[in-house]
Amino acid sequence: MEFLAALIVFLIAAGGLAAGLWLTGRPPQTACDGADCLGGGRCAACPRRKGAPDA
Repeated sequence: MEFLAALIVFLIAAGGLAAGLWLTGRPPQTACDGADCLGGGRCAACPRRKGAPDA
C-alpha cells in the first residue's frame, strides 16, 4: 500500500513538471539559475540579486 501511495505522489510531481514544461515551453528555473552561482559564489554573487537590497 505504501508503494502505491509513493508511486502516486511521484506521478503527480512528474505530471506537474511536465505540465509546466508543456504550458511555458521552457524547463523549470532554480532560484539562482544554479550554474551561474557555481565556483564559490554565494547568494551575493547571484545574478538575480543585482539591485536587491543587502540584508
